[in-house]
Amino acid sequence: MTELAPGVHSLGHGKGGHVHAFLLDHAGELTLVDTLFESDGRLVLAELDRMGRPHSDLKRIALTHAHRSHLGGLSALKRASGAKVYAHAWEADIIQGERRAQPVTVLPRQSLRLIPFQLGLRYGFPKHTPCPVDEGLEDGDELGPLQVMHTPGHSPGSLAFYWPERSFLIAGDTVATWPELCAGWTAFNLNHAQTRAAVRRLAGLEAQLVGVGHGDPITRDAVDLVHGLAAG
Repeated sequence: MTELAPGVHSLGHGKGGHVHAFLLDHAGELTLVDTLFESDGRLVLAELDRMGRPHSDLKRIALTHAHRSHLGGLSALKRASGAKVYAHAWEADIIQGERRAQPVTVLPRQSLRLIPFQLGLRYGFPKHTPCPVDEGLEDGDELGPLQVMHTPGHSPGSLAFYWPERSFLIAGDTVATWPELCAGWTAFNLNHAQTRAAVRRLAGLEAQLVGVGHGDPITRDAVDLVHGLAAG
């Protein structure tokens, strides 16, 4: 775990494509964005224990989108905390196990290190434990300290979250830093025109800190780097 700014905690590891989640502490309540890969949620629960916080302090779990790497711990964390689960309506039935996520090509489009993840999404393995979504999120909503942004492209219901007081952006998979800095994993972006528009919108925030779904957060030169992606 790394504290990027007051109340902004980054949790990540090598599984799921160096996947990351973000735990936000605001007004005595905790909000988690994405849930890492493991189905037991152990890394998030261990972080709550390390902080000396009861699991019930986790009030909200928001999902950037419904791909397995980000859903792994969802069901276990909801059981442990009683938190409400939030996602865009387009992703909800995937999260609830009623529909598979849209498949992607298995052909190389970027890095050979991404092929296992393309195969996993193409053939629907490993599966996540289904979990009900309590409330939908739309563009312009607020969730705790976060502004909600609908950023379709990677998937139709992709979301980003912005904490203005911290100049902190959670870009989801619209931006990645592993295996390289890019506007999401090319093979996984279902609509490339929408992805380009989403990156331009995120660049306009000029966030000083950018958390991404895959790879380490951007903590230096974030404004310039995201503008560079938007221009490219």
